[in-house]
Amino acid sequence: MNARDSQLSERLQTGFLGVIAFALLLFLLVQARFMLICLAFAIIIFSLTSDAISAFARLKVPNWLATTLALIAIAIGLLWAATTVVAQVNEVVSTSILYADRAQAALSSLSQRWGPRAQESIATFLGNIDFAGWVRSAAAQASSLISGSVLVLTFVGFMFSERIWFPVKIERLTGDADQADEVLRIIYSIMRRVNRYLVVKAAISGVTAALIWIIFRLTGLELSGAMATLTFILNFIPTIGSIIATVTAVAVVLAQTGDPTATLAIGGACGMVQFLIGNIFDPMLLGQTLRLSSFGIILSLAFWGAVWGIAGTFLAVPIMVAIMIVCANIPWLRPVAIMISHEGLPEEEPRRARLRG
Repeated sequence: MNARDSQLSERLQTGFLGVIAFALLLFLLVQARFMLICLAFAIIIFSLTSDAISAFARLKVPNWLATTLALIAIAIGLLWAATTVVAQVNEVVSTSILYADRAQAALSSLSQRWGPRAQESIATFLGNIDFAGWVRSAAAQASSLISGSVLVLTFVGFMFSERIWFPVKIERLTGDADQADEVLRIIYSIMRRVNRYLVVKAAISGVTAALIWIIFRLTGLELSGAMATLTFILNFIPTIGSIIATVTAVAVVLAQTGDPTATLAIGGACGMVQFLIGNIFDPMLLGQTLRLSSFGIILSLAFWGAVWGIAGTFLAVPIMVAIMIVCANIPWLRPVAIMISHEGLPEEEPRRARLRG
């Protein structure tokens, strides 16, 4: 066997092993999805609260006191958020049952105006949609939030207990102080950019949810709190979340009023709020924070949504930010960071020394 055939055989073997490794990783991601999702959320919460604890430390507050207060606040916040979501989902389910007949009558009225062919098409389309299955799935996932919150809180507690030793472990793991500093810099860069994204996104989603709540309250519609909560949550899913929130709002308005004109007016107002905030304020405030390709975000949403479901769509952007920063600091993976970044500029700061591949 000559050198060329030997090199080709080695590349094929490497590629085959890479495919096997990816398949094994994908299998583990799917099988351990609940634990990994809780771990991912725990890391995000730990990252957010670490900055707050550091700020308290600068105010001469003892570290043990700041950590204890942070854990108490996290526990209360997680349990409150989980119970609120479960309550809102139950309210939506119970209310949708009450308005099911009215919604069906409204759709029949609309289809009759557009002719028998449109009526048949709408009936076929609605017949292919498993609304009951969607409602049951949403209720089941909402009920699992409480058990997930307990696991997340457990993870966060152990992370705080190991927080002070983490830099020491990195230095001993790498065996080089300079390389350990570089690894810590990468980790802190990921934490800083993800934290900034989450804080800004939470503020934008909060404003959007408040406006939707005002629209529903002013028009005298029910489920204003549920729609505001749903809007706030869905707006953490880039692009797709705002579309789903708008379509859901239109469906809720049609079910409650049964009036196509009122539905178009109120639904148009909700859509205008989503459009203005999503296309003007959102890119303006998050553009320099994310530095991610729009196409890359859609691919990340599709992949993590297929692997981890709804939770994966919420984690898609933070995971993609972490992957981009890590790849940008490893020379042989830098092309990946360039491809998934906006304008081919993955760094938020000038280039520094990189990890050797």
